[in-house]
Amino acid sequence: MFIPQRNSAVTGENAKVFTIDRESAQPTYEQICDQVAEGVRVGDFVVGSKLPTVRGLAADLRIAPGTVAKAYTELERSGLIVTRGRAGTFICAGQDTAAEELERAARELVVRVRRWNPARADVLAVVEQALKQDGIN
Repeated sequence: MFIPQRNSAVTGENAKVFTIDRESAQPTYEQICDQVAEGVRVGDFVVGSKLPTVRGLAADLRIAPGTVAKAYTELERSGLIVTRGRAGTFICAGQDTAAEELERAARELVVRVRRWNPARADVLAVVEQALKQDGIN
């Protein structure tokens, strides 16, 4: 049986393409969160843009509805989207400044690594290494 390595869905008012990389170490729900955040950042989504339903996006991407629901929950928690019952799910936050985006990314990193309880120095060393690898001094 052929199983695609990437699943894509063109959906939403702005015809945003969601792509899931099944070989990525990044969890699927995080890939969705990142794509919505990036879509807002670059203007693919504007305040008031309607997102696809949980079931609709899950079917299009061939993933479990619970995965999309988890992504939407995280996006709501971060203040990027709002769900209005049967009316749907909408973008509610505009583009952030670079400083705000950096601060949010740092907070997300802290939340993600907290479960492993690493030493502060270890986290900082890994971040420093990643910055060096990407040429950010």
